[in-house]
Amino acid sequence: MKKSALILLLLFCAVYLLPLGIRPMTIPDESRYGEIPREMLASGDWVVPKLNGLKYFEKPVLGYWVNALSISLFGETRFAIRLPSALAAGITALMLFFLCRRFSKGSFSGILAAGIYLTCLEVFALGIINILDSLLTLFLTGSLVFFFHGHHAKERKKRVLFLALFGGFCALAFLVKGFLAFAVPVITIFPFLVWERRFKEFIRDMWIPLLAAIVVALPWCILIHLREGDFWRYFFIVEHIKRFFSPIAGQHPEPFWYFLPILAGGALPWFFVFPAAASGMKAFSLKDSFVRFLICWFLFPFIFFSACSGKLIPYILPCFSPLAVLCSMGLTRYFESGRRKTFDFSAFFFGALTALAGLFLAASLGADFPWRPIYGLQENAKGVAAVIGFFIWSALSFWAVKASKPAKKLWLYGSACVVLLAGAPCILPDRIFDGKAPGPLLTRNAAKVAPRTLLVSDAYLVHALCWFYKRNNVYLLEKSGELGYGVRHDPNQPSRFLTLKDFGAMVKDHSLKERVILVVEEDRYSRYEKLLPHPRFLDRADGFVFAEY
Repeated sequence: MKKSALILLLLFCAVYLLPLGIRPMTIPDESRYGEIPREMLASGDWVVPKLNGLKYFEKPVLGYWVNALSISLFGETRFAIRLPSALAAGITALMLFFLCRRFSKGSFSGILAAGIYLTCLEVFALGIINILDSLLTLFLTGSLVFFFHGHHAKERKKRVLFLALFGGFCALAFLVKGFLAFAVPVITIFPFLVWERRFKEFIRDMWIPLLAAIVVALPWCILIHLREGDFWRYFFIVEHIKRFFSPIAGQHPEPFWYFLPILAGGALPWFFVFPAAASGMKAFSLKDSFVRFLICWFLFPFIFFSACSGKLIPYILPCFSPLAVLCSMGLTRYFESGRRKTFDFSAFFFGALTALAGLFLAASLGADFPWRPIYGLQENAKGVAAVIGFFIWSALSFWAVKASKPAKKLWLYGSACVVLLAGAPCILPDRIFDGKAPGPLLTRNAAKVAPRTLLVSDAYLVHALCWFYKRNNVYLLEKSGELGYGVRHDPNQPSRFLTLKDFGAMVKDHSLKERVILVVEEDRYSRYEKLLPHPRFLDRADGFVFAEY
């Protein structure tokens, strides 16, 4: 166990932590969740979230606090803004390890559950970028883990402690992303307690998690209400009711089945061995309280997210925690029964697919395909490294088929993707960042931006300008987007919104001695170009335009 835990820790560091600062910062999520904490540190205002100096009420405050702490420790770097997501993924895996080790009646299944969680494609992808979903999943997982410990605690003191931790973690999740933090535990716990026939017992003790949640969340809730009385109206109506239930709100409406392929793809490479895990799950007893809990934990939140109108890929990340434990226990029971044929076939099939992917990628390097190649002509080194990663993945999958011991099979299959995942930040093709990474363009033109230079952008790029130029007074051209509330409801700020006509008048205003800089997407600039003054300097790169007037 110690050796396995050490190996898993080293793999976590290699895959999640070491490469964090390599990739360029992307927009809009990474720049947004880096800039709001930066402005908090700069202004000293830790109560009211602001973006570009404007009120920003889409999320509560804890995610910004955590990122601000990381920035204060490691500087305004890409590593700092991504570190909280990576650590959240690691701590979530650690919680699953202890939960599984305590209740699954098998020591190895705990290590396996943590390994499965960390190597799921969606968990990895969201754990190495600056986004709030990994942190949210940490607190939701913690809340349900502590609830189940409290549910089975025999001593009154332990039960009170665990239920208090359950309520406290619900409050922390609420402070990251809002009322969703209460929905997921409720729709998990209610059917579970009904199934267990212990609902009345929990009702008697419900005051414990409620009190803990109030103690944790109430101070900031009161402060934001006193400072900004409209926060709760906007946050509840717009950011919850409309986002999740209104099909006409423009909040990413998708069909009911949208998350099914997302779940399958996000669970790679373990999706291919689900048949073996499902075979092992047949040995589960539905009288087992832990099995009941895991089923409710996965099934009902997944149905809830599917029923909501607004859908984005990260929304189902909390479902991967119980899925990893179920898969771990299923595979453990599967091998304990002496079977291996289904697993071997699945591992061989997946190894063949990764080998084919490597061969296709190798053939595409430098080839003249009718579609755009994955890697450009100047990226052959990246392409070769990716090909090697796929071949290593394939070879280790085949080795897992040949291995005789179940533990070795699982280690080989699970670690097969590590080389490719660890190297992903270095070998991602440049085309992935087209239109998403304005950093190089902004950095090389930084000398043209003085403290009094007027900056103009749009809602898509404004966070990046604020971050790279350390500004919070960028004008918004034509569209205010997510900053619309701040533009409309900040009486202490002059109007930041400009029409094309306003922008032209600003440039032609000879009373202004400052230069005017416009940074927008290249497609948008092409649409606006005939209506804009002629710039004195123009720089285009990576789907963006930097124009000086």
